[in-house]
Amino acid sequence: MTRYPRNLRGYGATVPDAGWPDNSRIAVQIVVNYEEGGENCTLHGDAASEAFLSEIVGASAWPDQRHWNMESIYDYGARAGFWRLHRLFTELEIPVTVFGVATALARSPEQTRAMQDADWEIASHGLKWIEYKDYTKAAERADMEAAIRLHTEVTGTRPRGWYTGRCSENTVALVAEEGGFDYVADSYSDDLPYWHRMKYHNQLVVPYTLDANDMRFATPQGFNAGDQFFTYLKDSFDALYAEGVAGQPKMMSIGLHCRLAGRPGRVMAIRRFLEYARSHEAVWFARRLDIARHWQANHPPQQGEEPSEMELDTFVKAFGGVFEHSPWIAEAAHELELGPAHDSAVGLHNALCRVFRAANLSRRLTVLRAHPDLSGKLAAAKRLTKASQAEQASAGLDALTDDERAAFERLNTAYTAKHGFPFIIAVRDHSKAAILAAFERRLEQDQDTECAEACRQVERIAELRLRDMLPQ
Repeated sequence: MTRYPRNLRGYGATVPDAGWPDNSRIAVQIVVNYEEGGENCTLHGDAASEAFLSEIVGASAWPDQRHWNMESIYDYGARAGFWRLHRLFTELEIPVTVFGVATALARSPEQTRAMQDADWEIASHGLKWIEYKDYTKAAERADMEAAIRLHTEVTGTRPRGWYTGRCSENTVALVAEEGGFDYVADSYSDDLPYWHRMKYHNQLVVPYTLDANDMRFATPQGFNAGDQFFTYLKDSFDALYAEGVAGQPKMMSIGLHCRLAGRPGRVMAIRRFLEYARSHEAVWFARRLDIARHWQANHPPQQGEEPSEMELDTFVKAFGGVFEHSPWIAEAAHELELGPAHDSAVGLHNALCRVFRAANLSRRLTVLRAHPDLSGKLAAAKRLTKASQAEQASAGLDALTDDERAAFERLNTAYTAKHGFPFIIAVRDHSKAAILAAFERRLEQDQDTECAEACRQVERIAELRLRDMLPQ
């Protein structure tokens, strides 16, 4: 078995109706990242100073030294930027989620109290705001556990949301293993929450954003002025709001940092955007925890084993009959690089068809010959598979007149004698009359053309069967 863990399918072409409270057309979620005092700094036991997300373009870390300019920029976020954002959001009564670095919260008790007094959610942003890509899983777990302990001590309650930010490949699995989080935000893969299937349990993911994010003021590919940020936020809102009006409401995340968005030259862009969004009806401003709990209550995880998770015997038992009497196709498909994208009817159909198409002509002909004649001897003897019986009945082939039965018998005999396999058509796509017309037409086709057509019909029959078995 080769399994591909990334989920490139997501919700597919038709997303679920989020069902936001009060029939809201969009959920707008503001994150204030509180990292000041938790960044890389030799005072914090780190090997070098911070070099990320500041006003210093192209900053580099200073090994074994304090970087006074960098520290003072971060200090601005705590001393001035936080309070400017706090005044804005409390004035406009906008709920906020804080991604709070535990050591930063511990070093800022007045800001932490202000967050709590405003009823802001304080989610965990880790123990320290550092890079975890090279950490061992055990070391990252130890920091996660320490972050939860310190967060609980500082705020009085454990965090219910988690976002590392500079995470590793183990982060989401560690959150799921810990088991106490309503959501994890270390994902940028959707505009809606989703359930991530884990070995331990289904972990809810409430995705975050790096595009509608003031970090773009501190990166080469970014915003240079507040009006650019406002325009980007407005365009994002307009697109998502229109989707909500069309019946597919989404979530809009906005990421802010006290030392960046808290500057006077940027905060007015946020004010203008909030006033613009508030001028629309049916807009739900929410904390991430509110969104997570709404999703838990209204969109619980699906239960049951997915095809890509099944062992061989279970997989073949479930799907071995999709191609008529040809379990070898399911057996070979099980060995492909399956993943979440194959846990739908279209996805699994693609995997099964790959095996069928890759087989030589002789083997594909065995699949064609495994199909029964339409209204032939097997139907009369009631020896059709359940799938074939239901399919033939759907087109009324189980209730033929004497003349119709005679026509089918004549055509079956002539077709099989000419092509060497029974006439195959996805009867659920056709009426009785259309089937007879196709029968007459295809009887006259040459062998290669008709073999190709029969194979396409076999694949179509398989797809229709899978659509009865799996979600779309």
